[in-house]
Amino acid sequence: MRHLDVIDGSADEHEDPPPDVVCFPRRAFEAREAASAFLARLRPAPSPEVAHSFLLVVSELVTNAIRYAGGTAVLRLTADRHTLSVAVEDSSPLRPLERTPDLTGRTGGFGWPMVQHLARSVYVYPQPYGGKVVQAVLAR
Repeated sequence: MRHLDVIDGSADEHEDPPPDVVCFPRRAFEAREAASAFLARLRPAPSPEVAHSFLLVVSELVTNAIRYAGGTAVLRLTADRHTLSVAVEDSSPLRPLERTPDLTGRTGGFGWPMVQHLARSVYVYPQPYGGKVVQAVLAR
């Protein structure tokens, strides 16, 4: 994938953490591809339920950054023996909004509550130059 950069060295079959991944997805599917490749290198591999939750969180956070923050996003994926972390940096200083999900499906509102439900913790950090980082940490 042309937007995938491995930041660190590789880990052997029994060692964690794997290399951190940083990429610049223009679309959610590019972020999911990077996250799938990241998960495939984890040893031990996360359960299918954890992997599915991780991919949902990646997709939602990147989609929100692209849709609501002008389309520029930096995706960082990290892991240790106990957690998986997704951090998405975008150019908007605005925090994600809590809103009532639209049950008709027209205006959404399901993604942010889902991220908060699936993650062990969620943080929003303002950047000194503007913009923010939204980080979700999931139990491994």
